[in-house]
Amino acid sequence: MKRVLYIAILAVLMWSCGDDEGKINASLVNNPASATEAKNKKEPKIEFNVMEHDFGNMIQGEQVSFSYKFKNTGDAPLIISAVERTCGCTDIKFPKNPIKPGDEGVIKITYDSKGHKGFQNKRVIVKANTNPSETILKFKARVETIDSF
Repeated sequence: MKRVLYIAILAVLMWSCGDDEGKINASLVNNPASATEAKNKKEPKIEFNVMEHDFGNMIQGEQVSFSYKFKNTGDAPLIISAVERTCGCTDIKFPKNPIKPGDEGVIKITYDSKGHKGFQNKRVIVKANTNPSETILKFKARVETIDSF
């Protein structure tokens, strides 16, 4: 009985592999978001002058700031919906109004080294109506205690 079943399965497999082997029916490939449609869609694009900043050595408890400058190089208004921090030690200020194509803006971060020691590697996540929707900015510092100097 098993032998008959194997032969039947083999026959079905051989019968199903006809002249169309390796071909895909064009009706199955219907992607409404085609490349030509994507070219015509207006989108904002955020481009930063610097994506990572090094504060260098600092004394524990010191606060330092850096402004990440960016430009909307797209052809639609840029809207930053949020800038998330990965550490409570970081304060963030960013534009709440749409940035027109060609205009520039600043995301200012302030890092508070209170309670930190050693090498610090932090990041903030910029969420906007761009593609991709998230951009990661990084900063680092080496925090020294007064004793270590």
